[in-house]
Amino acid sequence: MTTILFSHEAALNHVNPPGHPERVARLEAILGALDAPEFSTLLRREAPRAEASEVLRCHPQVHLDRIEALAPERGFVSLDPDTYLSPGSLEAAFRAVGAAGAAVDAVLKGHAANAFVAMRPPGHHAEREKAMGFCLFGNVAIAAKRALDYHGLQRVAVLDFDVHHGNGTQDLLWDEARAFFASSHQMPLYPGSGHPSERGVHGQVMNVPLSPGTGGAEMRAAWEGILDRAREFQPELVLVSAGFDAHRDDPLAGLMWTESDFAWVTGAICDLAEETCAGRVVSCLEGGYDLDALAASVAAHVRVLMERGG
Repeated sequence: MTTILFSHEAALNHVNPPGHPERVARLEAILGALDAPEFSTLLRREAPRAEASEVLRCHPQVHLDRIEALAPERGFVSLDPDTYLSPGSLEAAFRAVGAAGAAVDAVLKGHAANAFVAMRPPGHHAEREKAMGFCLFGNVAIAAKRALDYHGLQRVAVLDFDVHHGNGTQDLLWDEARAFFASSHQMPLYPGSGHPSERGVHGQVMNVPLSPGTGGAEMRAAWEGILDRAREFQPELVLVSAGFDAHRDDPLAGLMWTESDFAWVTGAICDLAEETCAGRVVSCLEGGYDLDALAASVAAHVRVLMERGG
C-alpha cells in the first residue's frame, strides 16, 4: 500500500487576473516540492475529467449550466469579486472533481492506502447554486457523495483545516445524515460563516472558530475535540479539505500555524482513519497563498500520508 498523487496539467490553465492570490504558481510550487527525491515513491496519476453527473451529485443543473454558459473563449469572466473564469477554468474544474472522485475510487478499491489531490480551482466555498471564494464546484462534498451513493458507504467524515470556513461543503452536506463535517477556521474572517451554532439538520456538523493569532497548541487542542467527535461517528472513509492558509506566513489570514502543525494534524487524522476505516484518507488541496509556506506545508502533509501509507 502507498500514497497516490492525483494532478493534471489542466489545473495550470485555470488563470485568474494578475495579482489574484489563487494563482497558477501555487500548483507549480506544490508540484516542485513533491518532485524532491524523498517523494520518488509517490504514485502519480492524471486526474480524469468528471462527467457532468458527478457535479450533479451536489449541484443542481442550473448551477452547472450557468458556469458552462459563462466560460469565456478569451479573457476573464467575474462571477463575484473573488471568483473568475478563464478559458481553461471549466476543464480544470471538471478535472478537480474527477481527481477527488478517482482518489476515492482508488482508496476504497485498495489500490492505495491514501491519496492527495493537487488540483485547482479549490472547492470548499462553492455552495449549491453559487460559485464563490475562488471555488466553482464542491470537490470534496461531491467526492463524499460518490463514496456514499456509488460505493455504498454508510458514514463518511469530511474534515477541513483551511483557515477559512468551508461554507460550501457545509451547505452541500447540510442535510446529509451520512456525512460528518467538521471545520476549524479563523473567526472573524471570510466568508463569515462557521459559528458553533451551525450544526446541520442531523447535528452532524461541527464548527470550531479560532481567534486571530491562534498557534499550534490551541489548534491541537481544538482538533483533539474534533477528532473525538469524528471517532463517535465511526467513518468508513475520511476526506480532508487541506488548506494551508492557516500558516503564519499566509497573507490572507492571521493564524500562526507552522509546517509541524500541519504534520501533526495530518498524523492525528490518520490516527482516526486507522482506528475506524483501515487508514483510508483522501485529501484535497484547498487554500494556501504564500508560495514557500504552501510548498513546505504540503510536503509535510504528504510526507505523513506516505509514512502512514506504508
